[in-house]
Amino acid sequence: MEATIELIVRSTEIDVNGHVNNAKYLEYLEWGREEWYEKAELPYAVFLAIGIQTVTVNINVNYRKECRQGDKLTVRTVPERAGRTSYVLKQEIVNELGEVCADANVTCVTMDATTRKSRELPSELLQWFA
Repeated sequence: MEATIELIVRSTEIDVNGHVNNAKYLEYLEWGREEWYEKAELPYAVFLAIGIQTVTVNINVNYRKECRQGDKLTVRTVPERAGRTSYVLKQEIVNELGEVCADANVTCVTMDATTRKSRELPSELLQWFA
């Protein structure tokens, strides 16, 4: 299942080099992951109801093409792979010309909401990686 969001680069996201600051890409990717969770019907409240939380433990980002103010971008998020307690979401930020501006693999871990220790992926999440 793929989730997408569209955004327009704002002036406050530009750095001294005249393009999107590298840290903003991480924010765009986070927005994309939140959309994926919503589309998968796994908002934060659902995770809490089953006693887990998710934490991002690793982000590998490739910055491929600069983005500038006014650019229309699409963030795409798809499930890549799942382990016992962790999973990877693959993400891309694409401009309106279809060029990949950044891509990332984001590794998250599920943890018990009470003990704060890693916990096996629940079936509600694991089903999206089949």
